[in-house]
Amino acid sequence: MGSIELIATATFGLEAVVAREILKLGYKDVRMENGKVTFKADAGAICRTNLWLRSADRVLVKMGEYLACTYEELFEKTWSLPWADWLPENANFPVQGKSVKSRLFSISDCQAIVKKAIVEKMKQRYHRQWFEETGPRYVIEVALLKDVATLTIDTSGAGLHKRGYRKLASAAPLKETLAAAMINLSRWHPERVLIDPLCGSGTIPIEAALIGLNLAPGLGRGFAAEAWPIIPARLWQEARQEAKEAACCQHKLHIQGTDIDRDVLSLARYHARLAGVEQQIHWQELPLSRLRSRHNYGYIICNPPYGQRLEDLSSVERLYREMGEVFKALDTWSYYILTSHHNFEKLFGRRADKKRKLYNGRIQCNYYQFFGPRPPRRNSL
Repeated sequence: MGSIELIATATFGLEAVVAREILKLGYKDVRMENGKVTFKADAGAICRTNLWLRSADRVLVKMGEYLACTYEELFEKTWSLPWADWLPENANFPVQGKSVKSRLFSISDCQAIVKKAIVEKMKQRYHRQWFEETGPRYVIEVALLKDVATLTIDTSGAGLHKRGYRKLASAAPLKETLAAAMINLSRWHPERVLIDPLCGSGTIPIEAALIGLNLAPGLGRGFAAEAWPIIPARLWQEARQEAKEAACCQHKLHIQGTDIDRDVLSLARYHARLAGVEQQIHWQELPLSRLRSRHNYGYIICNPPYGQRLEDLSSVERLYREMGEVFKALDTWSYYILTSHHNFEKLFGRRADKKRKLYNGRIQCNYYQFFGPRPPRRNSL
């Protein structure tokens, strides 16, 4: 197999973060669009990107992209793609769809036509009239945007946020992919202190520990494409071995997660143990008002409650005022705070040095960034 085109899908606002991760893996031909990053690579990249991408949602094989204003065009151009090169005779290939601002707006009709076109192409290759679909799973998507159809196959299976360590969920959990992006956007260095003073079930500290130890986030899970005959098993074995050898488990990190809820802290410890970073994070039951540190420089990264429900709003606003007072005492630290509250800066008592629009699920948020001074060169803590 030669060069193939892949798409790493991303939450809006995280495309540049995902693009940097892809470039870091050594893939150069990278193009950003809304909600996705397209790049060219070899088959081994399917393995490596699924294992290593921290902030992407999925990795897709891009089969084709073309203008489709009629159902006849959709059928013919889908049929022209090399489906049988990817799908074995027993492939299980459900077709999903979406359509935005396109003349072909009936998603169910588009799905049916794409499915029929693929079946007809496979009949030509395999010389049979019926396919039982009992084999490996290939989820195909037809996505229409302004009459342009993009056909893809999902290589990931479960979304990449499902690292495998979060078996139990607390209320309103932060996705692992967004937590990793928040850390990467902060430019945190593993030798520096990091505290999440409202850590909940521990996603931010755990993701920081995975980054600090250079542990591939997908190492503890499987992927749909591992069952595909077209990708040799040795490529997955090599990618996993590479990831294991890249880990820096001997590093000592300075990561702390605190919360007032004993039950969610117990959940955080459990998740850290499953993620293999239990020894790298100090968990503590602690009210925000008692937050202190002996270190002169560090990072606070947190995802506080947003006050989405009216009955919670006043308590959330009190929390933001308290955060402003408590963080003020850590005047050489940097703070990174994600919230959807439109009046956060006023309540916090300080205008952010920078803010970035991000989405936590369907909630539009701002990532408020307050930069502290750089530490002296020889004093990394």
